[in-house]
Amino acid sequence: LSRENSQQQDHVNLRNTLTRELDKIETEYPDADVTVEGGLPSVQIQANQMLDSVFRNLLSNAVQHNNKDVPEVSVTATSRDERVTVRVADNGPGVPDEQKEEIFGKGEKGLDSSGTGLGLYLVQHLVTHYGGDVWIEDRAEWDPVRSQQRTDDQPTGAVFVVELPLVAD
Repeated sequence: LSRENSQQQDHVNLRNTLTRELDKIETEYPDADVTVEGGLPSVQIQANQMLDSVFRNLLSNAVQHNNKDVPEVSVTATSRDERVTVRVADNGPGVPDEQKEEIFGKGEKGLDSSGTGLGLYLVQHLVTHYGGDVWIEDRAEWDPVRSQQRTDDQPTGAVFVVELPLVAD
């Protein structure tokens, strides 16, 4: 992160980045059910090659930290008001409310996690560096198919939301 070339930003196509990372996840985890709800907008983000790491971490976490026999991950991306919002939803155990803020801390990891606790820290650091924001919602609150609040309590899981500014024309 501290290397000079990793700090330089350029225009990055979000659709290309997401497609590349989705392909990798589907290859690495063939038993997972990974879907894209709606189309992926072909929009430009002011970022660098590390944008791949943001979505790689979120997608792999959605599969690795899932307690279901068949992990289900759905991705939606919508562009509105000079910003793009990407949601990575899963059918796993979710994230308790008391951990939603601290989960992005350096070295934070779940009790059953074999990871380093740096993945989500990196996600938040990069997204903030790109002028965006990242947060967690409960899957029961968000319906990725209709891009609206849910009215029922199913399914369970977490939704990691990344909001990034679009490149101005």
